[in-house]
Amino acid sequence: MTLRIGYKPAFIRQFKKLPEALQREVKDRIQAFREDPQHPSLYVHKLKGELRGQWSFSVNYQYRMVFVYEGKRNVVLLAVGDHGVYG
Repeated sequence: MTLRIGYKPAFIRQFKKLPEALQREVKDRIQAFREDPQHPSLYVHKLKGELRGQWSFSVNYQYRMVFVYEGKRNVVLLAVGDHGVYG
C-alpha cells in the first residue's frame, strides 16, 4: 500500500531549516514511510494529550515527524524536529 503524502507549510519551513544531511535523512524516511507505513524501524505511534489524533514516526534517535491521516491512504506531514516538535 503506497501512501499519498501532503505537507503543511509549517513542515516545509521546519524542513528547510534542517542541515542538508538531515534533510536527506528526512527524505529517505518519508520514502520508507510511503512504501511501508508499518515498518518497525519507523516506530510509528499515536500521540496523546494535546496532540491526540496525531501520529509520529522517527527520522533518527533525535528527530521525529508528526502527521495526521486524512483517509486510509492519505497522510499530511505537520511538523519535523527534535522532541520539542511535540510541544
